[in-house]
Amino acid sequence: MSVAFRRESDDEHLEPKFELPIPPGPNLVTERGLALIVARVEALQAQLAGLSDETEIKRVKRDLRYWGTRQATAQVMPPPEGAAVAFGSTVRFSLNGKERTVTLVGDDEADPAVGLLSFTAPLSRALLGAEAGDELDFGGRDGAIDVLAVGA
Repeated sequence: MSVAFRRESDDEHLEPKFELPIPPGPNLVTERGLALIVARVEALQAQLAGLSDETEIKRVKRDLRYWGTRQATAQVMPPPEGAAVAFGSTVRFSLNGKERTVTLVGDDEADPAVGLLSFTAPLSRALLGAEAGDELDFGGRDGAIDVLAVGA
């Protein structure tokens, strides 16, 4: 039978709305990262209170489920100690001759444009455990990364 004759509503032909994907693995966060998550949950709750459009309510509730889950599963990591790169470390390094500085943070706090790199990113994984003066292989190149300094 033709769809034109059996359709009960237009809703069944809309694109499905999926949940926001939760990154795999532990939800490690810095103190700043947890504060950002808490602020996001509070902002969404306040936004939800003022909505009347059903589509917007559904969108905000979906976002609230994501951020509420991230808040509930957050594991605040202590500040890094020692000379080796760890979660929360700020690392100055040279990659292919270009000097960069990044801080290793949680997935939700990451913003590579400002030097906040997720601890699960390939570059972060290459840096973890390294110390100043180490040369690391990366991207199929031996010695592609030269670690210049590691700080908290």
